[in-house]
Amino acid sequence: MRSHSAMPLIVLTMLCFSGCGGDEASDPRTSDPAQPAARSESSANENAAAASGTKNSEKAKAQEKPAPKKPSLEVADEFRFPSAPKILLTDDELRAGWIQLYDGQTLFGWMPNNEVDWHVNDSGEIEASQGEPGLLNTTVPFADYELRCDYWMAEGGNSGIFLRTIASPSDPTKECYELNICDSHPKFKTGSLVGRAQPGKVATGEGVWKTFHVTVEGNRIIARLDGELVLEFEDETEGLRTSGFIGLQKNEGLIRFRNVFVRPIGAEEISNGKDLANWNIVAGSKSEFSVQDGETHVAGGPGFLETKKSWGDFVLQFEARTNDAGLNGGVFFRLIPGTEEAPSNGYELQIEHVFLDGDRTKPKDNAGTGAIFRRNQARWVIPNDKEMFHTTLVAYGPRFSSWVNGIQMTNWQDTRKPDENPRRGSKVGAGPMSLQGHDETTDISFGYFRVASYPTGDAAAVTVPDAAN
Repeated sequence: MRSHSAMPLIVLTMLCFSGCGGDEASDPRTSDPAQPAARSESSANENAAAASGTKNSEKAKAQEKPAPKKPSLEVADEFRFPSAPKILLTDDELRAGWIQLYDGQTLFGWMPNNEVDWHVNDSGEIEASQGEPGLLNTTVPFADYELRCDYWMAEGGNSGIFLRTIASPSDPTKECYELNICDSHPKFKTGSLVGRAQPGKVATGEGVWKTFHVTVEGNRIIARLDGELVLEFEDETEGLRTSGFIGLQKNEGLIRFRNVFVRPIGAEEISNGKDLANWNIVAGSKSEFSVQDGETHVAGGPGFLETKKSWGDFVLQFEARTNDAGLNGGVFFRLIPGTEEAPSNGYELQIEHVFLDGDRTKPKDNAGTGAIFRRNQARWVIPNDKEMFHTTLVAYGPRFSSWVNGIQMTNWQDTRKPDENPRRGSKVGAGPMSLQGHDETTDISFGYFRVASYPTGDAAAVTVPDAAN
C-alpha cells in the first residue's frame, strides 16, 4: 500500500473558497445536543452561581494567556526568492511538461535525509562536501519521467542520482535505482545502476560539468551522458520499483548539481480541443463553457465545469490564459462531485495574477497563481494577464506541490484531521476536478489539460516525509 505520513503543521480555518458564495460548510458533528427544557428553581440558582464562578475563573485564565495568533500563509524566509526567479526552460519545453526541480536560489521543494551540508553556493549551484553519505530528495515522488541534470564531481569523488527511491534506501537492488557517479568505483562506475546493471560504455569526467539525460518509464531506464547512450536497462526482477523520489547523493568528496529538470510522462489528455465530452457542467452554473479554436473557454460565473473522471494521487499539467486584467479563477481537485447546492467542495489551485505594491512576492488575498487557496501563498506571481502560462500540480497523499512556468510555487502538507470534504479537513481520496468560472467578469481559456495517476502497490510505496516548507 502507499504510505502517507502526517506532520504537526498549522491548521487553517478556511472561510470561503474563491467564488464559493459563502462560508465553509458547517460540520453537524460539532452541534451541541438539545438541553432540558425546564429546571427546578433551586437547581437553576445553584447552576447560575457555579456558572458565575466558572466564568470568572475562565476570564482570569484568558487574561493570563494571550490569544493564539492566526496562522500565516506567507512563505518562510529561507524559501523567499532573493531576486526574481529565472525561467530556464523554453516555451516549447514548458508546453511539453518540463519543470525546474531546482529554482537556482533556494532548496525549496527538497528534503535532506541526514545532516549532509547541502547548500546553494555563490554560483547558484547545489553543493555538498561534508557529512556521512546522504540524499537530498524531492518532497514528492515521480513515476514515469524524463530527467536532465548537470553535475560536477571532484577528483576521486563518489556521488549519484537516485531514481524512484524511498527517502532513506539501504538496498539499491530493491529500494531505488542508483545511477552512479564515481569514475573510480571498483564495481559500479559512472553510468551504472548500483547492484543492478553495468554501463554499456565507459563514462568518465571528474572536475568538469557533465549532463545526464535519463528516461524512466515502466520497467525501463535509459541514460545518456553528454548526449551519448551509456545505459539501457529493463528491470525484470522482484526489486522493480514504479515510483519514488528523485534524490541527489553526496557520498565522498565535493559534489555540485545545477539545471535539474524533470518532465512527467504518461498522462491522459482530458481536453480534446473539439468538445466537452470529458466534462460535465455542474447544475446551477451561470458560466458559459465552450471550445474555441481548440481551447476550453470559461466565461462569466459563478460556475463549474467538472471532469467525468476522478483522481486521488496524480500529476496534473495544464496551460491557461486570463483574457483580461485582474481576473480570478481556479482549478478544483479531489472534489466531492458538485451539486447546485454545493458545487465546489474540494481543494482549489488558484489562478489570479494580481499582486500588491508592484511586488510579485505579495499576491492579492495571500494566494496568487499556483497557491492552494486559503491554505498557502505562492512564492512569486509568475504569469501576466493575457499571456499563456503553464502549471504543474502534484497531489500525493497530504502533500501538494505546484509549479508555474517551471518554477515551484507550493510545497504544502495538509495536516488537518481527515475529512471527505477538503473544506473541513484533509482528503487523500479520489475526486473529480473542475474549472471555475469565478464571477461575471471571468474570461479564461485553457489549452492542454492532462492528468497522470500514480501507480499503486508496494513497488510504488513511499512515505511522504515531514517538511517545513
